[in-house]
Amino acid sequence: MTEPPQTLASLLRRICLVAGLSLGLLILPSTAPAWAQSVSGADPLNGAAIESLQVVVLNPGPDAALADRIADSVRRSLALFPGARFSKEAFALQLARAGRTPEVASLDYDVSLGVAGGVNLRVRVTLGEAASTREGRGRLAGDASAGSLLLDRNGTYLIGKFDALGLYYANNNSWYGQPGPLLAGNPLVQGQPSGAGYRDWAEGYVHYGVYGITPLSRQVHVYGGLSAITAGSSGDELFSSKTRTLTGVEDAYVGIVGGSTDAAGNRLVVNLSAGRQKFSLANAFLIANTAANGHDRAALQANARWAADNLVLAQVAYNRLKLEAFYLDPDELPILDSGTRLAGANIEFRPNADWLVAASYVAAPESRSAYYGPAGAPVGTRKGLKVYDARFSYAPAAQGAGLFGGGEFALQENDDFPMRAKAGWAEIGYRLPAAPWSPSVSYRYSYFSGDDPDTSAYERWDPLFSGGNGEQWVQGANHFKVVQDSNVIAHRLQARLKPDPRIEIVPQFWVFRAAEMNNIGGNPALSFLTNRDYGREANVTAKWFVSRKIYVHGHIAYTQPGDAVKQALTSKPEGWLSLLLFVRYAY
Repeated sequence: MTEPPQTLASLLRRICLVAGLSLGLLILPSTAPAWAQSVSGADPLNGAAIESLQVVVLNPGPDAALADRIADSVRRSLALFPGARFSKEAFALQLARAGRTPEVASLDYDVSLGVAGGVNLRVRVTLGEAASTREGRGRLAGDASAGSLLLDRNGTYLIGKFDALGLYYANNNSWYGQPGPLLAGNPLVQGQPSGAGYRDWAEGYVHYGVYGITPLSRQVHVYGGLSAITAGSSGDELFSSKTRTLTGVEDAYVGIVGGSTDAAGNRLVVNLSAGRQKFSLANAFLIANTAANGHDRAALQANARWAADNLVLAQVAYNRLKLEAFYLDPDELPILDSGTRLAGANIEFRPNADWLVAASYVAAPESRSAYYGPAGAPVGTRKGLKVYDARFSYAPAAQGAGLFGGGEFALQENDDFPMRAKAGWAEIGYRLPAAPWSPSVSYRYSYFSGDDPDTSAYERWDPLFSGGNGEQWVQGANHFKVVQDSNVIAHRLQARLKPDPRIEIVPQFWVFRAAEMNNIGGNPALSFLTNRDYGREANVTAKWFVSRKIYVHGHIAYTQPGDAVKQALTSKPEGWLSLLLFVRYAY
């Protein structure tokens, strides 16, 4: 029999603690915000693929040809194509750059959910006199009603940003009711973590900062961002019962961007940036979680922090071709810091609006992260790792009905010892955007190799910094916490339903199996398996965009342990139920 929920007073104390942390700063002067640097559930739009981009002139006037020309100028200045990743702060600065067209008085935009889990962007253009925006707007120009706009003058654009999030999370029988063996030796454990019966906690964060861009010339701009996060947690969290708060720098970067559009409409954009900032490589299969949360940083489930300690990123885009090179120093937890550094390159090409073909290369010139062989002894480290990745995707253009899908294959080798690890996935689905609730359904098979003891090479897949959200590579809301993306085969059936343009419901059903019986390098309690059946999970996520400022997100997930887990634990594991609800405010 499960334990009853903790007292209402206890629950209210936790919610009030986080509400005070998350909302108390609303009364501070608006030096504010910073949009969440995240592709996590806390901000499902940020980092999502752009499915469509529409530019609309709100006051075209009698000269329709002029209005069309200005709209096209804005569209070309943005230089965004379907499939590009959306970033609120970056898009705001791109709009500021595009708004330097003399006839444009102001630019604004709407974001809505796409039919394939991405976003639709609708840019609103207001025409005016050439000098109307050059005199200066924003709070620093004396306009107290300018919201988060601090300054818009002569091409210089400054915005203050503010996010506040309060989250409640509950588990019944987390760690299958067996936290002892499944958390044995885990350095993240502090106090009494969540375990058998009903346990809950609350957490939240505020993210505040300033971002800006200024021109060096008509076609070259300098930009940057500076922000901080204050986060806190209280209650019986997955690893800890310790109440924690921490304030730290999040974004701190500078960059330079330039580009041109020729008479034929060919668009060239060159972008170079460096500093503390978030980075996600392509679809998050290899790199997404460039900062760690939890432990003394708190906000484990809210995933407040995403900025790497340092990212040097160079990008060149020419029409539908994109090239990028990067050097990455992730912001790992001090207690688990592996000293990993990654460098790599990525190329993406869209032969038409429906198809994407791409390839990546990632190397690890530095790392102390160790790999362990079948006997439990180290066979080498991540230093010297080389990753080769190729992928493709297909989706009907203009959000049309029909089949969609894709696939990816990656190979890992190491300069210092024999290594041959493999991973990949294939997905096929069908969507009907014009039908009631705009349904889509898809099936995805994914494979991450384990180490076969009968071969001389090390074959266990290294997940690097993969992740993102539950629709990317967090495979199972509960199961992922026990078995990461290594030595696992996952079958996912997923649907997307939109009962309202502002609401999306995403149900998933998962089946997980081990690729190899040898699981050394994973959870120590599951090092030696006698069965390949990891278990099954069903979960449902609901997203409600109440307004552009308020977002509500919830999920419920139930995970049934498989025979591999049952046979590895001395006591009977129980089914794991988790509940999540959070509210996010973005000024």
